[in-house]
Amino acid sequence: MKGEEAMNERIRTILGRVGRLPVPVKGLGDDSDLHAAGLTSFGTVEVMLSIEDEFGIEFPEEMITRARFSSIAAIGEAIRTIAAR
Repeated sequence: MKGEEAMNERIRTILGRVGRLPVPVKGLGDDSDLHAAGLTSFGTVEVMLSIEDEFGIEFPEEMITRARFSSIAAIGEAIRTIAAR
């Protein structure tokens, strides 16, 4: 779990930097609904691009969905799935 926690903190840092959320990212749980917290379509794109840079991955088109960016945990799962390919 320690690796997962570290990844989630990296994701949280990116959300705080480029997600443009109107709420403090530190207060969000790993399963909190990011869209309900104010993540917009534009913010999602910014987060996706920053995650690609940070983790050295590229999201395949079929993985670019609202659900994949619905929570920190969902983003982490997507990163692990891509990295395992």
